[in-house]
Amino acid sequence: MGSDLLTALALVLIIEGLLPGLAPSTWMKVMRDAAKMGPQGIRIAGIISMLSGALLLYFLT
Repeated sequence: MGSDLLTALALVLIIEGLLPGLAPSTWMKVMRDAAKMGPQGIRIAGIISMLSGALLLYFLT
C-alpha cells in the first residue's frame, strides 16, 4: 500500500509539473486568472476536481 501511495504522489507531481515545464507563460496566465476567481470560485473548482478524481478512481477500481 505504501508503494501505491508513493506512485500516486509521483504521478501527481509529474502532472502538476507538466504545464509550468512545457508552457510557463500559459501557466502564469492560468495562475493569474485563478487568483482573480476569489476564494469561492477556487473552492468550487477544487471540489469539482476532487469529485472528478474520486469518480475516476471509483470506476478504475
